Amino acid sequence: MLAKVLATAHGTAVGGRNGHATSDDGLIHVDLSVPKSMGGPGLPNTTTPEHLFACGYAACFGGACEFMGKQLKLVAQSFEVAAEVNLGTVASGAFGLTVTLTVKVAGLSQADAETVVAAGHKLCPYSNAIQGNVPVTIVVVAV
Repeated sequence: MLAKVLATAHGTAVGGRNGHATSDDGLIHVDLSVPKSMGGPGLPNTTTPEHLFACGYAACFGGACEFMGKQLKLVAQSFEVAAEVNLGTVASGAFGLTVTLTVKVAGLSQADAETVVAAGHKLCPYSNAIQGNVPVTIVVVAV
């Protein structure tokens, strides 16, 4: 499906949601636990797959917006992307996600910021990977 592989990342998790995750570059070493809100132990100093996804999506989306801003000659001073990832159940009883991306764009008008963010959403690999499967709401704030 990819015409050309540009980069490859590897991650490993042992123990599922109450385990440990690492990355092949040695930079990510995190303990995981199911939050108390889901009936789990909610152990201190742990994270969840949704937190990891939120950080990855926010970073990737911001990079896509920066790239598209340059392509469109609408260069912002900065992009700050806050990703909210919700985990819940869907009608079938399976689990699903929703995402809200709040993008603060410094140095552009609201209209230009919306143009760049929409273009970034079309480019972003995370957005493309979940398109049609995960509802994504995008809020653009020109600052």
